[in-house]
Amino acid sequence: MTRAQANLLLLAVALIWGSAFVAQAEGMAGVGPLTFTGIRFLLGTAVIAPLAWREWRQLSLRQAQPLPTDALGISALGVLLMLGAVFQQIGIISTTITNAGFLTALYVPLVPLLGWLLLRTPAHWSVWPTSIGCLIGTWLLSGAQGFEPVVGDLWVMASSIFWALHVIFVGRIAERLHAPFLIASGQFLVCGVISLLCAVLSESITVSGVVQAALPIAYAGLVSVGIGYTTQVVAQGYAQPADAAIILSAETVFAALFGFLLMGDRLHANGIAGCALILVCIVAVQIAPLAAAGRQALARRAQ
Repeated sequence: MTRAQANLLLLAVALIWGSAFVAQAEGMAGVGPLTFTGIRFLLGTAVIAPLAWREWRQLSLRQAQPLPTDALGISALGVLLMLGAVFQQIGIISTTITNAGFLTALYVPLVPLLGWLLLRTPAHWSVWPTSIGCLIGTWLLSGAQGFEPVVGDLWVMASSIFWALHVIFVGRIAERLHAPFLIASGQFLVCGVISLLCAVLSESITVSGVVQAALPIAYAGLVSVGIGYTTQVVAQGYAQPADAAIILSAETVFAALFGFLLMGDRLHANGIAGCALILVCIVAVQIAPLAAAGRQALARRAQ
């Protein structure tokens, strides 16, 4: 696969993920957020399961099967994934698709910030100005009037914390196992099962409701979770990190575009400025460390 082909695949992933916000909003007409999340991620598990089984067999041949501690780690990832997805799903009920897309993306600057706070991982200097920029962008997106976001915005902002924690710890487990599909299917399974168990206890699940939400659930589960994640893994094996960072950030733009076209979302001038500022900060916090590393590599080669 060429670099250009990989970049096109990543653009397709960003398109899929951005459009999934519409499916998530439409699915709430028939089921609750826990039910939607549970079925969605179990469908995603079914898509990735054959690839995970193949990886398991390869690990077995090398006598490198996951240890019980690895299983616990994957289960913990599933819990973080469930909390992020459910909080986001609850937020989508009472906020716009555009707001949900951009506020979810706050996890990007949160990753290095929380890594520094929790793991004492050195953070690039760009984390600080971009974090401040994201806060200002969020204020503008909320209406720039004393920062009083709607309840849905708060739920989505809270979900970004769990997304960030998930990104931090999935990287640590992936470094040990080198089995992305096994990790993905395991965490999807845990997320789906826990969500459905909680749904049985707290939501009213009806056959008619599930049928009504079947198409949005299928799109969010089979396409967004299953195909989207799998394509991302494949494409990032051939794409440059800088390319992937920029292209995947377009998820927020696609979410706003589909919200505008399909859901009637409209932004005021402050909202547009807030979205633009958040997007710039998201791209900058990913690209700045990569650019610095590139300059250092060139300097070492010149010596």
